[in-house]
Amino acid sequence: MVNIVVRRVRTMSTLFSPSKLQPPTPRNTHSISERDRTTIKIRAIIVDDVELAREHIRQLLRDDSVEIIAECENGREAIKTIRTLQPDLVFLDVQMPKVGGFDVIKAVGVEAMPTVVFVTAYDQFALHAFEVNAIDYLLKPFDGERLAKAVERAKRLINGQDSDEVEAKLRRLLIEAKEPQYLKRIPVKSSRGTVLLLTDEIDWIESAGHYLELYVRRERHLIREKLGDLEERLDPQNFARIHRSTIVNLNRVKSLHPLFNGDQLVILENGRELNLSRTYSEKVIKRLIGQ
Repeated sequence: MVNIVVRRVRTMSTLFSPSKLQPPTPRNTHSISERDRTTIKIRAIIVDDVELAREHIRQLLRDDSVEIIAECENGREAIKTIRTLQPDLVFLDVQMPKVGGFDVIKAVGVEAMPTVVFVTAYDQFALHAFEVNAIDYLLKPFDGERLAKAVERAKRLINGQDSDEVEAKLRRLLIEAKEPQYLKRIPVKSSRGTVLLLTDEIDWIESAGHYLELYVRRERHLIREKLGDLEERLDPQNFARIHRSTIVNLNRVKSLHPLFNGDQLVILENGRELNLSRTYSEKVIKRLIGQ
């Protein structure tokens, strides 16, 4: 996960229009007075498609001057909420299905965005773009101390940095930090050579000690890699973790059947039965139905 702090200045006592259809006007560029900073809370929203991720921020955020006024579970909802509520601060996940964090910024407009703290897992290419543009970031997992530092920096930016400079940095970031390139093929070595498996053809993946078992139709292939590392390189539109030791191709799921304690039984098109842990249940079900 990466946290990048980008600042937009606005008067936090500004009232917002009740209409959700009208885009917000550009923010005022004068700083908040010392007295206002002690009496007015920073109004923040959290945008992430995973409920546990949103809860993680809520639990770690122990700053009384920051008030969470809304949560959004997808990019489209975030665009509407930002335009309507005009928050002072947004915790924004970059990698969300269909409408990602960068799409949110483009839709709202760089000049109208509030202060942004990006919270996401991202690849090294994007990190380089963040560094080049001198924007603060951190990788997941992050703790409360690091989150607090990001919030403090956001406060300073709200009251100090030149608005035009921040907008320029954000525009450059949108150009340079491309969406990650997910794996299309996975090389599998054997005594007969190397087989290149198309990721779209994989039915499911299971952890087996220091190895991973890739199931493609009736075949089983073995590679030496960690499940979490491979998960980050697979397209989240097509693959999802359903158990601490299992990743499934969502396009192979035929049906779900409830079990006890919130677990689900996943039935694949080939008849294979897999367990969907309640930890991952909400996120997987939403992706299956296209949310």
